[in-house]
Amino acid sequence: QVQLEESGGALVQAGASLRLSCAASGRTLSTSAMGWFRQAPGKEREFVAAISWNGGRTSYADSAKGRFTISRDNAKNTVYLQMNSLKPEDTAVYYCAARTRSVLISVRGNEYDYWGQGTQVTVSS
Repeated sequence: QVQLEESGGALVQAGASLRLSCAASGRTLSTSAMGWFRQAPGKEREFVAAISWNGGRTSYADSAKGRFTISRDNAKNTVYLQMNSLKPEDTAVYYCAARTRSVLISVRGNEYDYWGQGTQVTVSS
């Protein structure tokens, strides 16, 4: 079993930065691809960013490109999402997910095996 715990969400003003963290426990995720997804009120969950097992490859949603950076520290079993120049439309619950059966990144949520409980990010205008 894998437990994922997100942290770092907050209420911020537009233009601010936040760094989300996702700490894993239960097993090492050093051979797993990891992803960040988000879900805004009344909307479906959407892909934000993903990173391969060793950080060698990353993928971003168009809305995140140039503003968000995903990274990982396998020694700490933790994945991060640095979010800069936040906009009100970034308001959502952010979830991290682990794809334990593959080292390759995916933008599809149904290809991830474990999910955290989420952390709320609210961006005011």
